[in-house]
Amino acid sequence: MEFQSDQSREETSDRRNGRGKIEIKRIENTTNRQVTFCKRRNGLLKKAYELSVLCDAEVALIVFSTRGRLYEYSNNSVIRGFNVDQSSQGCLPAGLAQPISASMKLSVKETIERYKKASSDTSNNGSISEANTQYYQQEASKLRALISNLQNENRNMYGEALGALSLRELKNLEGRVEKGISRIRSKKNELLFAEIEYMQKRQEIDLHHNNQYLRAKIAETQRVQQKMNLMPESSDFELGQPQTFDARNFL
Repeated sequence: MEFQSDQSREETSDRRNGRGKIEIKRIENTTNRQVTFCKRRNGLLKKAYELSVLCDAEVALIVFSTRGRLYEYSNNSVIRGFNVDQSSQGCLPAGLAQPISASMKLSVKETIERYKKASSDTSNNGSISEANTQYYQQEASKLRALISNLQNENRNMYGEALGALSLRELKNLEGRVEKGISRIRSKKNELLFAEIEYMQKRQEIDLHHNNQYLRAKIAETQRVQQKMNLMPESSDFELGQPQTFDARNFL
């Protein structure tokens, strides 16, 4: 025990003086292990806090001790600092220890959920991209086949490329063409009848206007004739009146 304590004191003095390196292995002494745990944990929490503040990064830290105690930290938009339980406050520097609140635990859970989602997304990126590529290739092949069929049908409608068609296919094509022609003729007759009806109505309106114009002309002519018939009678009456002479002024 004395040799171990002397060795630990030497290692501590060496660390303080900056000499040598510590061998990374499990510390057998329980007291030294607990002290080292508190110091290393505080440094780790401090580094996480500095990273979250300086770089505005989302940081979540979870540490379980050998006794099963939970120590966690998560930067929060409302509270900045070390988020640890009350049992660890004795090992933290003064003014930095804070008890865990419900909002801090929720922040840690949100960070963990975000990590799970990001890890699942990165693992599934390759499979999703491959599936999308296969799906789009299949859709493109379907569209190319559909375009080719439509082009062939269009040529068949014009009476072209009929050599590859069988008798049944030719009969079906003939039936479709006849149905199309009947629809075209019915539409043409409908438009012709509508045009004829429109012209008839337009002609009736024009005849009505012409009738009204002629009636107005006839009435005006009759009024003029009546005036002309009345004009000679008035002039004869004026000329037939006897003139009076004054005998005294005759010479």
